[in-house]
This record gives sequence, structure tokens and C-alpha cells, in this order.
Amino acid sequence: MEPVTHFLTGACLGRSGFNRKTAYATLAMTLAAEAPDIDILWGFRGPLAGFQHHRGITHTFLGAPFMALAVTGLVWLIHRVRKKPSAIPVRWGLVWLFALLADFSHILLDYTNNYGVRPFFPFLSHWYARSIIFIFDPLIFLALLSAFVMPWLFGLADREIGVRRRPFRGRGWAFAVLVFIVLYWSVRNAERGRALSIYRAANVVSEPIIKLDAEPYPINPFNWHIVAETKNYYLAGEVNTLRDEVISDLSAALYKPPVTPAVAAAKQSWLGQVYLDWSTLPVVTDIGQSPVGNVPMQPGWRTVEFRDLRFAYPAAGLGGKNPLGAYAYIGPGGEPEALFMGQKEQKK
Repeated sequence: MEPVTHFLTGACLGRSGFNRKTAYATLAMTLAAEAPDIDILWGFRGPLAGFQHHRGITHTFLGAPFMALAVTGLVWLIHRVRKKPSAIPVRWGLVWLFALLADFSHILLDYTNNYGVRPFFPFLSHWYARSIIFIFDPLIFLALLSAFVMPWLFGLADREIGVRRRPFRGRGWAFAVLVFIVLYWSVRNAERGRALSIYRAANVVSEPIIKLDAEPYPINPFNWHIVAETKNYYLAGEVNTLRDEVISDLSAALYKPPVTPAVAAAKQSWLGQVYLDWSTLPVVTDIGQSPVGNVPMQPGWRTVEFRDLRFAYPAAGLGGKNPLGAYAYIGPGGEPEALFMGQKEQKK
């Protein structure tokens, strides 16, 4: 999920009752809920390095206790600088435990979208993605925001009529929003299962299906983008579970591209190994002498394009025609000459 949703989730968790157990609970949970994304710092080593390490060790069950400890240390420093007595005692063991719970919320939220996480890394590098929530869900975002806006508005009204300010205001709203998110996930999970069943029952694909995937749209839990993989091609479609409607056209099938020497070499490159480890619906294509960005090609070089069909649909195509795509320049001897994530080159 995007960062603001993570921050709001941590703050909402803190205000749901944890802030009554120890001082700094809400602060620690807000910071810890976004802390795993510190791995974006790998991007300074280049776009491919950033892609390789994104949702890596900081997004794992092994790394979570250490991330929570780092957040607890930061909160302790704030406490030392602040030098102001808290309304309730500070219990540092609970601060760490609550930060750990908030860190787990980050892993859970990232699991619900279709990019996925590797929670058991480095012992198991398998990616897990539930694919029920788009990377930014407006309903979840607005619900989380309401957990802070509504208590504030009611607080304004109370002050107008002279009602004494209550401590820990907003617990009921925060708890209600967390319940709403769980119920919303449940509905989306059920509808995704229905979408896959409806597509299978429609017998759109005549060949045996190797893999069938459903990708979420924002807001509407009844619209799903379907990708079916067979031995020879991929077929995309749309399913509306509210109307039991399937839209799919065999004439639009994407046939699997041939494995040219350049494609074989690109798959063995650093980019190929990282990309194919992450992608569940990869399409790797030799597109000839097609320059990427402003990096010129040399005679005899070939451009190999990497795509993941999980993101090749309208809701995900906000960043270009090949969102989360990658490219490799392959020389005549099969050596990778340049590697790109999107249009950005990974410097050697």
C-alpha cells in the first residue's frame, strides 16, 4: 500500500485502545506501521537494486522485531529530548510490542495487494499476494481518515457547549474503522473467488488453463480483471460478479513470444533473475533495436522487454504502457550491456 495508508493504519491501531496502556503507543505504532518501507533507500544504489530489495528483509517476520526495536529506540530519543512528563507511565516493553504489531500490519496490508510480500525471507523467498486490494484503495483511505476527522469535529462541538475534554477521544471510531477494513477485505476476498469461478464456468478458454488470476480495481469490489494463461497464450478479460458478466475476446489473445538467444540471455542476467523471481505472469519479449530512455544502442544489440501481466490493465496503467516493466540491452555475444527498470538505467 502507499505510505499514507500505512501511517494512518498505525495511528488508528494506537488510538483503538493501545494508547491507554502506555505513553507513546500511538506515536510508536504510527512510525512502525511505515518503518518497513525504509528499504526504499536501496534506490540510491540504482533502480534495479531498489527493485531487488523492495519488500525484502524489512518486510519479513524475521526483520519485524528489529524494525520495532529501531522504532522504540527512536521514540526513546524523542522522550529524552522532550523532557516533559507523560499523562500515563511509559512502559518500554509495551512500546516495543505495540510497534511490532504495527509492523505486522504493514506486512498484512502489503499482502492484500497484487505486488506481494516475502514474509519468510531469507529462509523462503516465495512471494505471497492475495490480490484483493489495489495499491491505493480510496475507501480504506477515507475510512482511516474519518477515524481522526470525526472525533476532532465532535470535540469542536463539545467545546462549543462547554463539555469537558475527554482523554483518549476517538477509541470507538478507530475500532469501528478497523472492523470495517476487515469486513471490506472479507467481501473483496469472497468476490475475487466468485470472479474466478464465474470465468471458469463461462468456458471462454478452449485450451487447458495453466494459471488463472484476478486483479482488483479500486473502490468497486465487484469488478475484476482476469488473466488466463494456457500453454500457448495469455487471455485477458473482465468479470463483474454483481451481474455474473464476463467480457473476454479470444481474438485479443497474447501469444507467448519465442525464446530468442537475446531473451535467453536476458533471463539469465541480474535483471532477469530478480524480475522472474518476483513476477507471476511474466512476458519476456525480444523487441529488436528499440532504445530505452536516452541510452543509445550499439549495432548488434537487442532490447528485451520484461512485463508482468498482473499490472497490464487500466487500473494499473497509470504510470505508462508497461507499469513495473523492465528492459535489457543484450549484446551479440549474449552479454547484458545495460539494464533498466522502467526508463531508468541501473548503473554498473
